[in-house]
Amino acid sequence: MTKSRTGFFHVTGKRLSACCLLLFAWSPVQAEVHEYNLENGLKLLVKEDRRAPVVVSQIWYRIGSSYEHDGITGISHALEHMMFQGTKKYPGGEFSRIIAENGGNENAFTGKDYTAYFQTLEKSRMEVSFRLEADRMRNLLLSEQEFEKEIEVVKEERRLRTEDNPVAYLYETALATAFQTSPYRHPIIGWMADLDAMRIGDLRVWYDRWYAPNNATLVVVGDIDHEVVHNLAQKHFGPIKARPPAVARALPELPQQGIKRVTVKRPAELPHLLMAYKTPVLSADAEAPASWEPYALEVLAGVLDGGYSARLETRLVREQEVTASVSASYDLSGRLDGLFIIQAVPARGKTIGDVERAVREQLEDLKHGEISAQELARVKAQVVSGDVYERDSMFYQAMTLGALETEGLPWRLVDEYVPQIQAIGAEQVKQVANKYFHDDGLTVATLEPLRP
Repeated sequence: MTKSRTGFFHVTGKRLSACCLLLFAWSPVQAEVHEYNLENGLKLLVKEDRRAPVVVSQIWYRIGSSYEHDGITGISHALEHMMFQGTKKYPGGEFSRIIAENGGNENAFTGKDYTAYFQTLEKSRMEVSFRLEADRMRNLLLSEQEFEKEIEVVKEERRLRTEDNPVAYLYETALATAFQTSPYRHPIIGWMADLDAMRIGDLRVWYDRWYAPNNATLVVVGDIDHEVVHNLAQKHFGPIKARPPAVARALPELPQQGIKRVTVKRPAELPHLLMAYKTPVLSADAEAPASWEPYALEVLAGVLDGGYSARLETRLVREQEVTASVSASYDLSGRLDGLFIIQAVPARGKTIGDVERAVREQLEDLKHGEISAQELARVKAQVVSGDVYERDSMFYQAMTLGALETEGLPWRLVDEYVPQIQAIGAEQVKQVANKYFHDDGLTVATLEPLRP
């Protein structure tokens, strides 16, 4: 099952050409999203897309690693695994078998702020997914025998994806160092010590607390009628009783007082540098004075790393030959403030120190130098073309709606993204660079290879 979260607004410019025509061809007119709220608190979002006789159904729960605390990290992800192990009505394996029998596919993923389950089916089979998801929302068996097997699967996943992957291990360490009080310091998969100590009773408490209609959003996109979907949701999810509201304490991150540095020694072929700056994310308050900043940071990420002609690739890899590879990433949505991350591998004969100095020089140039109209046009063209391509996917359309709602943001931000990016100017990009790219918000993590 897929476990890691991808930023649904992230534009990978390297797979797109800067098709400037799209910048002007994009239209804000999109298919209408129909919103319903059931009496038990379940929110339903339906978007009709009749290009193919297919329906994507996703159920999103407001629960993920940022809701966890020390001692139970990884529990949201472990529970996701157990959601496929059966109810009294549909024993272990039956859920997946029934979906496959109906010609569909299904999966799930856990992120920092949510856990989501999804099915893709031919439109006449949509009710199958509603029936199955409604049943396991409150009727999961949570067998101790199945848990003992599944938790070992989770531990092995951690070994393969993190502990045996030096760059992933560095990333995990960087987040745990950067965040002191924010729960974003927790790895989604959990710390191994917490997985070792986890018991089935812990999952029962977690499931009972968070898996309820009033803590969920159901998103449906496809060749369907929104009123039919509403009626089916009422039929299958409506009878489920709401639970007492569960509120997660989210401690605000303490102000950082100076640069943080951490070195990780792991078996690896090459050293690796990761520089993480604390940055804000989108706010539910569109009228907030700094509501434009995340969009400016998104454009900034494109200026630095928006394809072959972007600054980091052009200057550090090809011209200065100081890095073998370099990237910049920023996720502008989330329940809590996040990070702007730059990663690089030194070129042959160069050191981590050389790379850090070169990156800092580029950031200083960004703060005080000129950002050309051509650079901005390239980034904005990539944003628009990426949005056009991604809206071709029913799954992506559903994911944008579900992720925003579950992170506490209005789903209507989906259609504001491109206009907001188009409105960003060079001075705004320089302003956020000066505001957030400083040592009091910086964590530098270094991978030092251990060789035989």
